[in-house]
Amino acid sequence: MSVTTVGPLLLQAAPSGGIGNSLLPLLFQFAAIGGIFYFLVIRPQQKQRKSHEDRLSALKKGDTVVTAGGLVGEVVHIKELTPGAGGRAALLDHVTIRSGESRVVVERGRIARVNDETAAPVTRDR
Repeated sequence: MSVTTVGPLLLQAAPSGGIGNSLLPLLFQFAAIGGIFYFLVIRPQQKQRKSHEDRLSALKKGDTVVTAGGLVGEVVHIKELTPGAGGRAALLDHVTIRSGESRVVVERGRIARVNDETAAPVTRDR
């Protein structure tokens, strides 16, 4: 076979659909992976962050808290700052915590967990 006869044969063997048909399933797969990633990772994380911010904004005297550093104590006093530019003053409020015989002042945003007082205490029968 000569070179002149191979060229037209290769052109005839090319797929008729082109790039459009092979690109559509790939785009559908990317969209499906993005949707799965959103519903399994991003959305639950946003809900958890919103719930934590709501618990911090509802913080009151007498609540038991755990700070990001691991300090466990009871809220004694909350000094709220006036909102400034950007509205981030709520996370910078000063919270006084009593832990044992010590009192510590921390920022409200550094509180990692607010313990539920409504939960029933765990009792062990021996």
